[in-house]
Amino acid sequence: MSSSGISRSGPALTEDEAEDLLRCICFKTGPPRTVGAEVEWLVHELRDPRLPVPADRLASAVDTVRSLPLASALTFEPGGQLELSSPPALSLMSCVDTLAADLRAVREALAPLGLSLSGYGVDPWNAPRDRLLHEPRYDAMETVLDRSGPAGRAMMCDSASVQICLDAGHEEPGPLGYHRRWQLAHLLGAVLVAAFANSPVHGGRLTGWRSTRQALWTDLDPARALAPAPDGEPRAAWAAHVLDTPVMCVRGEETPWAVPEGLTFREWLRTGHPRPAREDDLHYHLTTLFPPVRPRGHLELRMIDAQSGPDGWIVPVAVTTALFEDPEAAETVYRAVKPLGERAGFQAPPRNPLWLAAARDGLTDPDLHAAALVAFPAALEALPRIGASPAVRQAVAAFHERHVVPGRCPADELADEFQEVAS
Repeated sequence: MSSSGISRSGPALTEDEAEDLLRCICFKTGPPRTVGAEVEWLVHELRDPRLPVPADRLASAVDTVRSLPLASALTFEPGGQLELSSPPALSLMSCVDTLAADLRAVREALAPLGLSLSGYGVDPWNAPRDRLLHEPRYDAMETVLDRSGPAGRAMMCDSASVQICLDAGHEEPGPLGYHRRWQLAHLLGAVLVAAFANSPVHGGRLTGWRSTRQALWTDLDPARALAPAPDGEPRAAWAAHVLDTPVMCVRGEETPWAVPEGLTFREWLRTGHPRPAREDDLHYHLTTLFPPVRPRGHLELRMIDAQSGPDGWIVPVAVTTALFEDPEAAETVYRAVKPLGERAGFQAPPRNPLWLAAARDGLTDPDLHAAALVAFPAALEALPRIGASPAVRQAVAAFHERHVVPGRCPADELADEFQEVAS
């Protein structure tokens, strides 16, 4: 490897080899055992989160936090958002405990610097800031996303999420089978968008969306932000989708990297231009696709807004894990969300009618509210069976009573607070 992490040489990859690799690496089946979570946070002024944090103070905070001995992987997003990614855990509680301990350490390190972590899907107060990370990857990403309008820069620099990572599932059919889990992720995903929507205000104004963050994703390059329709065979559909999506960039030793327009990975393999594609290029290409459900051996569920409060992130992680990992809960919720597939038109999210309604209307949508009223009690019944602590179960129960039962997602409370302050 060179100092840039790019392989200087290697055999050219053929189209057949690429398809075989994608089928093997993107859906690794077996009994579900592990869970992981990635939590993103906006970094704000501790004394007044409405004030933008200067770039030099963010840079100093980055240096401070990077020195901490954390179990989770620490990264910073292009706009300075902080992300902690747990290692794969053998249980929900192991995942929660690891991330909670690391978050405490990060907050304790930031407080003396006058900074805090805020959980919102997008920054409610500040307009999208200029990109802080100037690396070849983000230079290329900005160029590509700019072709679809301003949403790409806002997504890169001004949004935050809770992502849940779960094993792909059994090879065999059934509630924990990988085909069923793939379908469940795309249907339940809309319910999770609606229930946990937490970004109705962006840059100091109400946007008309409960999840403005999800609305940003609908405005991105559709080839990069969509997934194949979930009713097909997952391995074949995903492999074809990956190969038929344009490459974001062709990495090289020199910068900036080449940013071709409209060159699919399949065409790159067939033509060998601007240079032969290698296996490491295929792996990198996978990291430049951003569907709401992304198979990476396991399944990444990427559709949930960051949650307010120091421990708000725990609720979506617990609910989602329970509904996927407990067979009884998985069967119950699948039956509840399966009718939503007809409304989605079996089209890929996030641009289908179901997902647009989830982002715009939250739990005021009757179908999504009805599904949530099944999903959350099923999760509550399953949480003791998967070893959730009393505190986690109480947090989920409180969210259910406060938000799900009356049909009000966190965005509704945030919008009310904003209007009270504005008036």
